[in-house]
Amino acid sequence: MFEWVSDPAIWASLATLTVMEIVLGIDNIVFISVIVARLPPEAAKRVRQIGLLGALGFRVLFLLLLTWLIGLDQPLFNAFGRDISWRDLILLAGGLFLVVKATLEIHKGVEGEEEAPAGSARKMAFGMVVGQIILIDIVFSVDSIITAIGMSDHVGVMIAAVVIAMGVMYLASGAIASFIHKHPTTKMLALAFLFMIGAALIADALGHHIERGYIYAAMAFSAFVEILNVLAKRNQGKREANAKAPGEQH
Repeated sequence: MFEWVSDPAIWASLATLTVMEIVLGIDNIVFISVIVARLPPEAAKRVRQIGLLGALGFRVLFLLLLTWLIGLDQPLFNAFGRDISWRDLILLAGGLFLVVKATLEIHKGVEGEEEAPAGSARKMAFGMVVGQIILIDIVFSVDSIITAIGMSDHVGVMIAAVVIAMGVMYLASGAIASFIHKHPTTKMLALAFLFMIGAALIADALGHHIERGYIYAAMAFSAFVEILNVLAKRNQGKREANAKAPGEQH
């Protein structure tokens, strides 16, 4: 029953799947971190937990319904000279949602609506925020699990990889959300990421696959540059404070 414990191939498959699920989960973390930015800290933490638990639940559910999930790739109807499947429709809907959501949030930021009183954040419908996260959880889960199919013959290994990856994502989500909250300029970068991810999902749905590696590489490079900007601004603030200090003593 536990012969797999001594099988190096299965352990290698588990490690590979876990890394892949963590990478694919970046989309989830960015979306959740952005959408909870306007919520009070206690509500934001609760929404983050619900969002990641939902992502875990949907991924495990889809793995248990593997046969049905594989069927989502089967042609549903033909349009514009190509077969359209349920997966295409799900990715198209999710991509459009991300593009619209990111565009609206970017517009609010550019127009200065981010400076609204803190009390307005508390009026935000908790259920609506959770509903948006669940919707995008479903989209990302379908994309993630269909991508994982074929990398392992053992559903148990896939479930273990998903659980481990979600644990890592949960630990990282708090730090990422906190960083975005403390450094508002990074929120615009995160929204640009969401727009790019949404565009990639739409392209996939229309039969034009964009390698996720290119997208994640661009995201990683942009995030690295933004972190350097944050550090440079912080150090400049310290230098200015130190330069003023002697003058204040006079």
